[in-house]
Amino acid sequence: MTSPGASGPRATGDRLRVKICGMRDSDNALVAATAGADFLGFVFVEGVRRQLLPPQGRAIIERFRHEWSHDAGIPTGKATAPRLVGLFRNQPADWVKGVIDRCELDVAQLCGDEDSDYGRSLGVPVLRQIRVRQGEAAGSVRARVDRALAEGEMVHLDTDHPGVPGGSGVAFDWASAGEIAGVSNVLLSGGLNPGNVVEAIARVRPWGVDVSSGVETGGQKDAAKIREFIRAARSGT
Repeated sequence: MTSPGASGPRATGDRLRVKICGMRDSDNALVAATAGADFLGFVFVEGVRRQLLPPQGRAIIERFRHEWSHDAGIPTGKATAPRLVGLFRNQPADWVKGVIDRCELDVAQLCGDEDSDYGRSLGVPVLRQIRVRQGEAAGSVRARVDRALAEGEMVHLDTDHPGVPGGSGVAFDWASAGEIAGVSNVLLSGGLNPGNVVEAIARVRPWGVDVSSGVETGGQKDAAKIREFIRAARSGT
């Protein structure tokens, strides 16, 4: 994991990172990877629509890794697979670590109330979900981001939507993220889709963007939308 960077416009040549979340099959994982995604998210949070049981997740990931290693359409300069992210929320640390080990995950995204000691116990880099409240001041968001970065964590900004732990498809006021421009290891999420990601990048200048609902049709991942989102995100940098 790279070190947290200073605030400011993204430097010329500093590539925007893209995360496609809520993967439930290896075919769309391969679509996202070959289109240039940097992270793929697999949801192990209990009771949510995109939840994977550990055996499901392991089977999908094993097939994806096999297909990736044998695929002739890997883009130039993308010799390594995306980092695989497991999403968890207030689950026992030993259980989470077991899933990480069995599925060979690269990153743990923590979506609940887990503290920094919990995160460090997992043995992989942590992506910390920070849920942005309606009307929250940019300075408040930046302070919470800075606390996570100081712990060596990456940050995922999402909408604080009542009763939904993430992936609601609802955007927060991007003005609340106004102070994270150019800050390394911070991903912007919440209501992004192929039609608005360019505007979001222009207004916020994030290190990276994350999408789930915005690349779905009828609640299922849509290969065309995945490709269009990544193309649009890259064009907006």
